[in-house]
Amino acid sequence: CFVFVSGMVTPSLVHVVFICIYPAYLNNKKTIAEGRRIPIDKAVENPTSTEIQDVCAAVGFNVLLEKNKMYPREWNRDVQYRGRVRIQLKQDDGNPCLPQFPTRKSVMLYAAETIPKLKTRTQKMGGSDQSLQQGEGGKKGKGKKKK
Repeated sequence: CFVFVSGMVTPSLVHVVFICIYPAYLNNKKTIAEGRRIPIDKAVENPTSTEIQDVCAAVGFNVLLEKNKMYPREWNRDVQYRGRVRIQLKQDDGNPCLPQFPTRKSVMLYAAETIPKLKTRTQKMGGSDQSLQQGEGGKKGKGKKKK
């Protein structure tokens, strides 16, 4: 499904076969005018291009990550908002590479559904809860010492 010519993907093939997904397409903090392309209830909080690449590569897509590209409507130039993911949706003959993902919208919905289940997301959530509990326990101990 992936065509290389001397180590590079041919430009004409990229425009025909590959789709682009920017993190803004899946971000629930964005409005439709700011670039969100899926329903807000299915969108993810601040997805990164690396997370999109991870979930799409895991399901079997051929993926290219372009870290220095930016969504044109993105006003914030921070590193977390950078990146674009190119995904090979269709083969040369026009058939989908993966039959369960016939459209770009189906790929975006899958990515938005899968990103919250990533280990990096679940570990961050669990770690913050533990640190809060430890902090509260430390404050109580200090209060007892003062008495």
